Amino acid sequence: MHYGLILEGDYRYGHSEEEAFDESFAMADAAENGGLDGVWLAERHFAAPRGPLDAMGAGIPSVCSVPLIMSSAIAARTERIRVGVAVNVLPLNHPVRMAEEVATIDQISHGRVDFGVGRSGFARAYEGYDIPYGESRERFQECLEIILAAWNNERFSYSGKYYTFNDICVIPKPYQKPHPPIRVAATTKETFPQVGALGLPIFVGLRGLDRPDLVLLLDEYRKAWKDAGHAGNGDVYIRIPVFVGKSQQQAYDEAEESTMQSYRRLAQNFSLSAASAGTVASEERVARGERLSAVTYDDLIRDRLAYGSPDDVVRLLKEITEEMGLSGIVAETNVGGLVPREKVAESINLFCKEVVPALR
Repeated sequence: MHYGLILEGDYRYGHSEEEAFDESFAMADAAENGGLDGVWLAERHFAAPRGPLDAMGAGIPSVCSVPLIMSSAIAARTERIRVGVAVNVLPLNHPVRMAEEVATIDQISHGRVDFGVGRSGFARAYEGYDIPYGESRERFQECLEIILAAWNNERFSYSGKYYTFNDICVIPKPYQKPHPPIRVAATTKETFPQVGALGLPIFVGLRGLDRPDLVLLLDEYRKAWKDAGHAGNGDVYIRIPVFVGKSQQQAYDEAEESTMQSYRRLAQNFSLSAASAGTVASEERVARGERLSAVTYDDLIRDRLAYGSPDDVVRLLKEITEEMGLSGIVAETNVGGLVPREKVAESINLFCKEVVPALR
């Protein structure tokens, strides 16, 4: 069982970029020293901080626009934890360059890299890179094929809709053979059976989905996995909001404002990005946006969060692990980005010292 932290690169209103980087590295140090298994960096673009009157902009403010560079810095300052990106947004990156960079970090870290991949639901990032979001699925598939060809072959050629390469040799090759573990983000209904049929591990979350919905989608993932003849029962890591306080009420109170703002913003983002998705995906995004726009804090506590005292969080994570058949839990410790840094640090400390040891 893998236990880790999400690093969003929180860029707080009224604070500096330097402080945002310092906080991310302090969280990585806490994971290393606290006995966790890994850290996972977000890839976030154009995520500037906003003032109190502009709280509904797209996305959590973040300095983590180039997570592979940050991953390299974390790999160099740690000795034990694994370092991943949840997720590398493949359509926004050149596949050969990414194959080189990920392999380089894998060499630097002596094989501590996990390769999380996805398309991202933030259409605004695609606009900033002048790439139509409607191309994201085809670009994702093409990029992943190229990266794997670069790692698995001494030399390779490729001819696709967006990229063409002729007899090139990508150096270095990864430290891990044949390549770092791949984990695909699954957020839409059609993605779960597609990734299951490929026999690939997945990364899921409780942002756009609640627990009952996610359980049903994981059933589809595992059915497709078995129907395709893959051994085992799939491999699922969950990204879940975790906030640990000395008491249940303290945890609820300290995280409420930030959490509610985050889910209201997420509801807005689903609605805004619906027009950029395909017909089925668009309908799904609209439905999710409508549900989240009416969600209450009690609803979130019941179906999407693991908040409370250490004992509360242990109980919740045990329940979720059993009902979803998880192989990893990655804690998102500052949903919304508004929880004060010292409170986030206290929560992480309790998670490392009291929650995870009780789960192992």
